[in-house]
Amino acid sequence: MTLSPPRSADTSDASASASASASASASASAQAWPDVARPPAAPFGHAAVARRLVRRAVTALPLRCRFGAEPALGLGPSLTVHDPDALFRRIGAQGLIGFGESYMAGEWDSDDLTGLLTVLAAHVDDLMPVPLRRLRGAWVQRRPEAQLNSRAGARENVARHYDLSNELFALFLDETMSYSCAVFTSFPARRESLPAAQHRKTDRLLDLAGVGAGTRLLEIGTGWGELALRAAARGARVTTLTLSAEQQHLARRRIAAAGLADRVDVELRDYRDVEGRYDAVVSVEMIEAVGRDFWPTYFAALRDAVAPGGRIALQSITMGHERMLRTAGTHTWISKYVFPGGLIPSREAIEAHAAGAGLRIVSDQGYGDHYAQTLCLWRERFAERAEEVAALGFDATFRRMWEFYLAYSEAGFRSRYLDVRQLLLTEDVAPGARR
Repeated sequence: MTLSPPRSADTSDASASASASASASASASAQAWPDVARPPAAPFGHAAVARRLVRRAVTALPLRCRFGAEPALGLGPSLTVHDPDALFRRIGAQGLIGFGESYMAGEWDSDDLTGLLTVLAAHVDDLMPVPLRRLRGAWVQRRPEAQLNSRAGARENVARHYDLSNELFALFLDETMSYSCAVFTSFPARRESLPAAQHRKTDRLLDLAGVGAGTRLLEIGTGWGELALRAAARGARVTTLTLSAEQQHLARRRIAAAGLADRVDVELRDYRDVEGRYDAVVSVEMIEAVGRDFWPTYFAALRDAVAPGGRIALQSITMGHERMLRTAGTHTWISKYVFPGGLIPSREAIEAHAAGAGLRIVSDQGYGDHYAQTLCLWRERFAERAEEVAALGFDATFRRMWEFYLAYSEAGFRSRYLDVRQLLLTEDVAPGARR
């Protein structure tokens, strides 16, 4: 299975999905998108069970549903299923992975994709009857061993997302090239306010970490260099680590253009290979890519990197603890197509693993509503620039996948299934003790 979304020479308009969506799966490249091009053969009886469960679930929700030629029923965001048989086969074979693949194939649409997914996320615990929830392990897929975030695996997983194309990300991000939650002063957020909101987020993290003139700062997860730029502008000496060659290239270019190359080192290096001690460490939405097996290693690396009395500022997406435990070993649509090897931690998991490494949380602030606004702005810009995405060589299936990913993520925050937090960690050292 190809995990990184491929490019093709297709330059069709992604917005013209309504009339062509019923045949989209036939046009998907079987080589590039093998699990999208053709619905899988569900085990005997699974498609019929999926049909009953899906119909029962969605008709009880505030949605307007239409299956094939049947009349639309209900009120709310629409779920228009062009090919019910294909949808039920996919869900019967692969559960929610099949639901996402069915959208990629054009087998269903919505007049408000984010609204539809928000309703589903808000009622996720009610979609399956209680007696069947105990059988969840019989039909969910396990995470592939190939996605384990060993040193080699982490580099491969990062490359499959962040090395897609710097130009692709530039089409929907703002000029700061910040790919994480912004912090706004008012809602609804305006597009022109996004750069300032990203600066506000970055400055709050730098303030949490106490970064100023002369600070030796380590950043784990460079992105495209915005935090390193702002820290260096404060007079800090920055070492920033990334596993993405594309990000390293653009970050170095941006830092040189700002005249700050003498204050910033952008290294292609794993967090497990950090050398030296720093006054402060900042890591923005990096822990989600670490993987549960390596959280103890990650927090140990943070503690080993910070000098006595130093401060660690993290920004992390979080989910509820019980939900995290249920999904920890599960292969999801996101892990298959967008973030291989990733897992969103719970606030409790962060606290426990930090404590295990001798760290404690001394400040904690949530910004979930801000992330919903951030994602909305990204999603709108991506949709508006679909032709430019196509011109970069990303095919129609990729564009539907990315549209689903952004809407799916926004829905997670709108429904409060997800949150994002800025955390300050320090060493948990007893009074009078020495490191």
